[in-house]
Parts: sequence; C-alpha cells; structure tokens
Amino acid sequence: MKKSKGSNTENIYKKIFFTQISLIISLALFLGIAGTIINIRSETKKRDQNLQNTAETIAKSPLLDEINNDSDLYMLTEYLDSLKNTLDNIDVISIVRNDGVRLYHSNHDLINTQYDGTLPEFDGKEYYAANDRGPSGQQRRAYAAVYDVNGNYSGFVMAIMLMDNIKNETMQIFLIFLIITLAAIVIEVIISAELSASVKKSLYGYEPNVFSAMYRIRDNILESLNEGILAIDQKGIVQFANHSATSMLGCSTENIAGQPLKNICNDAFFSRTLESGKKEFSIRDHSLKNADVLIDSIPICENDEIIGAVAILHNRAEYTKLMEDLAGTRYLVDSMRANNHDFTNKLHVILGLIQMEMYDDATKYIENITLMQRESISKIMSAVDEPAIAALLIGKNARASELNVRFVFKEESRYSKADIALSSEMLVTVIGNLIDNAFDAMNMSGGTYNTQKELRFGIYSKPGELLITVSDTGVGVPSENLNRIFENGFSTKGDGRGTGLYQVKKMVEENRGQITVESQEGVGTTFSVSFITDKEGYNV
Repeated sequence: MKKSKGSNTENIYKKIFFTQISLIISLALFLGIAGTIINIRSETKKRDQNLQNTAETIAKSPLLDEINNDSDLYMLTEYLDSLKNTLDNIDVISIVRNDGVRLYHSNHDLINTQYDGTLPEFDGKEYYAANDRGPSGQQRRAYAAVYDVNGNYSGFVMAIMLMDNIKNETMQIFLIFLIITLAAIVIEVIISAELSASVKKSLYGYEPNVFSAMYRIRDNILESLNEGILAIDQKGIVQFANHSATSMLGCSTENIAGQPLKNICNDAFFSRTLESGKKEFSIRDHSLKNADVLIDSIPICENDEIIGAVAILHNRAEYTKLMEDLAGTRYLVDSMRANNHDFTNKLHVILGLIQMEMYDDATKYIENITLMQRESISKIMSAVDEPAIAALLIGKNARASELNVRFVFKEESRYSKADIALSSEMLVTVIGNLIDNAFDAMNMSGGTYNTQKELRFGIYSKPGELLITVSDTGVGVPSENLNRIFENGFSTKGDGRGTGLYQVKKMVEENRGQITVESQEGVGTTFSVSFITDKEGYNV
C-alpha cells in the first residue's frame, strides 16, 4: 500500500529529530565529562600548588629561624592565625619541630602536643604534597622543611585541606558542568526540532529517498524532451537547462547552470516575464544564435511573489513540419470529399436515366464516366510516383468538376521523388494552396470574363531540378497589386484572407526555392515554383 504524505512527513521528522538528538546528547555528554575531568585535574594541580606555596612561605618566615629555641610563641600564633583567616582554601596549618612537638596548630588545643602522624620524607626535596589522615579526618597535605640559620633541619610545616571540602568543591564543579550540559542539550533540542521542521517543509513532506528518486525521474524526463527547458531565478541566474535548450541556444558547454543568462543569450523575453508576471507564447527572438526557435516564457510564483521564470524552447522546423502534415492531411480530406460529391452527382444522373427507362443511355454514361475517371486517375498516377501528391491532384481534379472548372494535367508532366530531396508535405502544401488560389480566382469572375474556366497544372522533375506551374483563366491580378500578393494579410478577397500565398512563398524560400507570378487582368494568372539542388543534394 502506498504511504500517505502525512506518514512520509512523520517519518522524516522523527528520523532527523532523533538522529540529531542522539548526536547532540552524545556530544554534550562527552564534552561535559571531558570538561569536568579536565577542570578537576586543573583544580587539583592548582590546589596542590597553593598548599605548597603556603607551606613554603611559612617555612621561610623569619619567625621560624629559632624553631627549637624558646621563641615568642604568642607572636607566631597571632601571625599564623591571621594568615589562616585570609586563606579560604587552607583548612589547617601545623608546625612540628624535629622532636615531634607541635609548635603551632590551627586547633590551639593541639599546640605543644606530640605529633603522632606520618613523618615527611623529603629526600632532598624541600616540599611536596601527599594524602594522609589526621585528627580532622582524610586530608590533602603539603609538607615544607624548616631549617635554622645554620642550615640545619629543625622541623616541618604542613598546609592542609580536608578531603571533605575537596569533595564539595569537586561536586560543585560537576554540578556546574552538568547544568551547562543540560542547558546545551535543551537548546540543541529546540534547534533540532526547528531544523527538522524546516527540512520537512523544504522536501514537501517526502522521504529523502523518494524525493531524490522523483528528482532523477524528473531530470531524465526533462533531458529526454525535444523541447528545450530553461529556468532562471529572479536575478536572471540559470538554475536548469536541459540538453535541448543548450543546443538551441548554441552554447559551447552544456553545463550553464549558475551562469547569468545575459552572458549566454538575449534575456529580454525573460525580463518582461519577471517584470509583468504574464505568460508569453511563441516568442521569436532573432538575436538568438539559433533564430529558428519559438519561445514560451512562463513566470514561477510562490506566495504571490515572482521567484523566477521558465522558458520552453520549440524547434520551429518541427512546428513547420507539423503544420505541413496537418495541411497535407486537410488537402487529402478535401480531395476525398470532392470525389464523394462528384460521385454522388453522377449517381443522381444514373438514377434519373434509369427512372426515365433510358437504360442504354445509362449504360453508355456509366461506361463513359468510368473510362474518363480511369484515364484521369491513371494519367496522374503514372506521372507522379509520390502517393500524397497524386492523391491531392486526383482530389483537386474532382473538386474542379464540382466547380465547373476544366482541370488539365499537362501531358509532359512527370515527377519522381528520387530526382530531388524535398518534403512531400511541403510540396502538398504549396501545390494545394496554389490550386485553391486558382479556384478562388476563377470563381470571382462570375462569367464576366472567360466563360470557360480552365486550370492547367504541370509538374516536371529531373535529377536536381523541379518545376511546378499552375495556370488559371481567372480574373487576373491588377498590375498595381502584383508585387503585393505575397505580403502577409494582403488579399482582394476580404478580411481574414491573404495568408495562403504568404505561407507558400515562405515555405518555398525556406527550402531555397523560387516562386514567380505572371498575370493579366481578364486573362488569367500563372504561378511557377522551381527548385534546383547542387551535386551534393543541397538546394541552391
């Protein structure tokens, strides 16, 4: 069963959130523990140094020069009591003579009592620190040797900090780091939740693997299109261009993403779209290296703001081919319709003769029209080996009969598609337009000029050359209009006309052919279309 989008959203949210939480907690705990250990070691080293400095300072005090003699103990006690009160991190100070009697102790009750603790072993050192146990419990002690004025060992000084107080300090450090670690975890959890929500939104609720699969499919689809796809952001920077787009733009490199579009081609059509926010279709930009391109420009909007635009580039040659295909099909349909009408008219004649019981005449009529039809079709088919053109001419012949026009297929006519490399669709369009134009010209006469309407068609080919002629006995073209008949929109037949000859001339010239016209008012008009190719088959 296909998962819903909501399920995808929940999955990716949980995956990102819990992955980040795991990493954050692991990292925070690691940093917290490491920081605590480093800080405790630093504080221990600092504490030992402080104890040693205190013991050493007292040991070198002038008041202890005569430690084994009757000294002024009152003055020494006052001095050391005062010193002890200024040192917050020293719990006990004790001075012991070399005979083991305590000369001073922070607990005055122990002054002049026998020291029964561990005797220091200096071994050449004047001071050092060690753990030991005393009357106040477990202690951290710093020992400093005392020497008299003659340099003789006379006792030692102890600066002591109780282990209970050391543990309390260590616990405070641990609690501080624990609070900092927990605060960091809370902050990172909040940031993680926001990041997960942001990623979820940017992926439109899809799982990353689904999203990447969709991207690959989209990329393959866009790259397989014959149309060029080009997308830019609001600053005119290319965000995407498929192979067809780079080929149509004539770029030397396929990877143009990230480059300003104005460095590649004229971006005027995009600028208009970005400014107006309106779609434009079938733009033809002659400034492009490949000018035979039609452009559809469409804005990309998000939250009612234009964030970019996408262009669809169409190969105009393909459009032209499609138009030719459609036009050729239309002419073939018209030909079939004309044949159908002509056949219906003949059936009416036959039916009338039968109803009049003129059976011999009906038989002769059927034999006559059959012979004429067979000869006409046979003549065209034997002269033209391109089925589409032959079918068009047969249909136009039937249409001429409907319009009371005599269709003359010239005896010398011959066309072989092997003689010249031209599109049959293009030739069908050109021939069909010229014949229809001739029909229109003769229908406009209304009997004023020639009573006999006649259309003479010729097609002649030989290797590398082709000539097509269409002559009619219509009204002719006034001399002042003769140079304008190929203009787009010009017509003497009314509004909405005047595109047929324009398209014919355009298609002929695009295939490097030539079209000419000769006309005389009241006599008729002749159109000639010629194509010549060089030895390599290219039109010249």
